[in-house]
Amino acid sequence: MKSTNKDLWVIVELDEEGNAQETGLQLLNPGRSLADECSGELTAVIVGCNTEKAVNTVSEFGADRIIVVDSPMYQEYSTDAYVDVLYHLASKYRPDVFLIGATSKGRDFAPRLSCRLDTGLTADCTALRYNLETDCIEWTRPALGGNIMATIVCKERRPQMGTVRPGVYKKIRHSGKAQVIREDYAAALPERVKLIETIREIKQEIADFDNVKIIVSGGRGLGDRDGFELIRKLADTLGGAVGASRAAVDAGWISHSHQIGQTGNIVSPKLYIACGISGSVQHVAGISGAECIVAINNDKDAPIFKIADFGIVGDLYEVIPEMIRELEKIE
Repeated sequence: MKSTNKDLWVIVELDEEGNAQETGLQLLNPGRSLADECSGELTAVIVGCNTEKAVNTVSEFGADRIIVVDSPMYQEYSTDAYVDVLYHLASKYRPDVFLIGATSKGRDFAPRLSCRLDTGLTADCTALRYNLETDCIEWTRPALGGNIMATIVCKERRPQMGTVRPGVYKKIRHSGKAQVIREDYAAALPERVKLIETIREIKQEIADFDNVKIIVSGGRGLGDRDGFELIRKLADTLGGAVGASRAAVDAGWISHSHQIGQTGNIVSPKLYIACGISGSVQHVAGISGAECIVAINNDKDAPIFKIADFGIVGDLYEVIPEMIRELEKIE
């Protein structure tokens, strides 16, 4: 499919209550910058049911226009329905670029949509750049297990498509009002998959770092999986979430959804506490957006201290309990 304009589209997913999810709002930030650089327009695309709350929210984050498809058939996420409606919209408006969050849904529908559009897709990007000379987006992502960063360009096909990891960019409010375009589209699709039940207990076991202001992470220095009980206690005391280094995840001490770094989650909390984490390049890349980093490590030469705002050299099994006791006094 050939593009007929310089429009850049950001897909904004909705949660079960019809609220705009954080990843889409975050992507409107680089979307705005890239659209300005290539003299194009930024369009937010919302597909769902009862979308008014989401439309009002998205209009505050820099989009020139919002394309909305509101129908009961999009109340529950369906791969077939989502790909079909986005293909319909792309065929009608012919955007130049798609930005999609590397969420569970985004990772599901993006490759299918790129196949329908006969174009390429760069997955799990951590940086975006517009190259004026080539008139292309440069998509940067980890490769070879996170040991190198690859920059990928799609010169021959349009639209250019990529999924971007949550937390890479921060959402930024803008003044102005977006034009709202409502599309009425409900395709007659065979019902190949039907949602029977949502088991929320399992969902709650999966780490979600959206809107989290405090993260306490554990690494190899914990020694074993039992060390995460202490990490959880400190996180609970602070009202934060539990993270982990790749070493702790690879050791089987905690699930991959908690992993932070190039090959895990990219986060940008107000406070990040790294406990027993040496500070590899891959891990540091995942926390570069944190406002304040506190490191606890018994190795005074650990690389994590080079980027930490505050460092504590000591045994985490002595330091963390003391921190918890002092925090409980404040409460």
